[in-house]
Amino acid sequence: MNFIDLRILTNSLLYSILGVIVFWISFIIVDKITPYDLWRQLVEERNQALATVVAAMCLGIAIIVAAAIHG
Repeated sequence: MNFIDLRILTNSLLYSILGVIVFWISFIIVDKITPYDLWRQLVEERNQALATVVAAMCLGIAIIVAAAIHG
């Protein structure tokens, strides 16, 4: 009895990797269009307000990518 369909598992892994790549590229684009370095502001300056905005942006991009992959 085989409970795992290999084709479904492969498709899930490919779409997961594709989603992470699209998400990361989107974050880099947002980082480039902002007037300051997001990573430095988040890590070195510990800007909590900016961290909240970036977290909301990340969730938004993740939802868009998931909806686009799901169909």
